[in-house]
Amino acid sequence: MPPSLRKMVLLAHIISSVAWLGAVVTFLALAVTGLNSTDTPIIRSAYLVMPSITEYIILPFAFASLLTGVLLSLGTKWGLVRYYWVLVKLVINSLSIPILLLHIRLIHEVAMAAAASILTTDDLHDERRQLVTIAIAALLALLAATVLSVYKPRGLTPYGQRPGREEPSLLSGLRWYY
Repeated sequence: MPPSLRKMVLLAHIISSVAWLGAVVTFLALAVTGLNSTDTPIIRSAYLVMPSITEYIILPFAFASLLTGVLLSLGTKWGLVRYYWVLVKLVINSLSIPILLLHIRLIHEVAMAAAASILTTDDLHDERRQLVTIAIAALLALLAATVLSVYKPRGLTPYGQRPGREEPSLLSGLRWYY
């Protein structure tokens, strides 16, 4: 991958990953506020905004992070399955999206309950606590991926350890003209 394209994809990956992380932190703040507040309008407001944050910010940036991460791995020396740190990041991202999709229904249920009536501190307590728990788990997963991105442990997978084995780049066979 030519340096200019690599930098552009890297920038897109960093922006989408940081935006995803920031949106999850925002979601967590709303979930904690909704769970712990005694002010019913604030509780209601926190839950009403969660579906929009999930569908219009978290989900698109999660997919963008996955796509740009795969492009980077296939277009650089790191490869997709050559190094453990890249593989672990791929697994984190690949598992995070389906887990998020599974929880969208819960997010909508709590938001619909908040829209239909005034939620008291006792209404849907288990579901609201689950929103905090999943947001914390998502935050920890994204922080782990961030740490791996910065420290890049050098351990090779068995695929990467094969003698003379270079993982082919997705773009290696193409010629680039400027």
